[in-house]
Amino acid sequence: MDLDFSRIKNSKNLLAFSGGVDSSALFFLLLNSKTNFDIAIVNYNIREQSKDEVEYALNLANKYDKKIFLKDVKLESSSNFEKNARDIRYNFFKEIIKENSYQTLITAHQLNDRLEWFLMQLSKGAGLLELFGMKEFEEKKDYSIFRPLLNISKDELEKYLKEHKIKYFIDSSNIDEKYKRNYFRHNFSDKFLNEFQDGIKNSFSFLENDLNSLNIKLNPIITLEELEVFENLKDNNLNLRVIDKSLKQRGFLLSQKERIEILKQKEITISHKINIAITKDYIFIAPKAEINLTKEFKEFCRIKKIPQNIRAYIFLKKLEINF
Repeated sequence: MDLDFSRIKNSKNLLAFSGGVDSSALFFLLLNSKTNFDIAIVNYNIREQSKDEVEYALNLANKYDKKIFLKDVKLESSSNFEKNARDIRYNFFKEIIKENSYQTLITAHQLNDRLEWFLMQLSKGAGLLELFGMKEFEEKKDYSIFRPLLNISKDELEKYLKEHKIKYFIDSSNIDEKYKRNYFRHNFSDKFLNEFQDGIKNSFSFLENDLNSLNIKLNPIITLEELEVFENLKDNNLNLRVIDKSLKQRGFLLSQKERIEILKQKEITISHKINIAITKDYIFIAPKAEINLTKEFKEFCRIKKIPQNIRAYIFLKKLEINF
């Protein structure tokens, strides 16, 4: 199995590990490519087997001289389990990345995961950016996410593990259809992928190229502290996509009502914490701040056409804005 890890060769990398098919295969693929990485694993303590998975991770780290970060939590099985587990997992990864200066988080999402995500988003009502939200390389605020297995199916990874006699675990909770992802996996995506794998791989590749060709500018043109300034894309739908992405990275999910209000008011505060302003040329997003402004600063903001609800944060942090 030939994968290109050149993009992260000079990066300090952290692998999200579980001991399952995907992350076990990726561990050894990275190892064989001589890519430097450490590992992080979360034990939710909902399965007896999870203790063995943690022990396996510890043994691999010791054998191959990898740093290992372990989070042990007691998470009850519930209808919100998938979301709660994901939030715990990614907050843990962010802490490790920040404290240890990692640059890239490597995850073992593969082709089955990608198709599941596509179908789940399709079932809820989604645009192009949501449907193809699972990309090989994604830039976050403080780190990047690398998903090198997106064009490889779970069956191919399992075959690799068996051929090389590599140990792995099967998560028994993946059978339970009370979890939405499992429902889509067992009833739709796995069956579809088994029959049309080559076509699905090609379609994702074509669609991703088409999306890239649209040249949608989702990244900020200015980032100072927690202030982000984006280009106004002159399209309400695209501007909402820009705002959505920024707020998700800050831990906020917009409701449909809030989206409507953003477009209507142009200057608005979300959840009493984040200010958003849409001007003729720019989109401003910054934490809410309250402070008395000097007369000189107010005049500066008027000349620069900086929105009212963004000014206090800029003044408080003494930021220099140059367009």
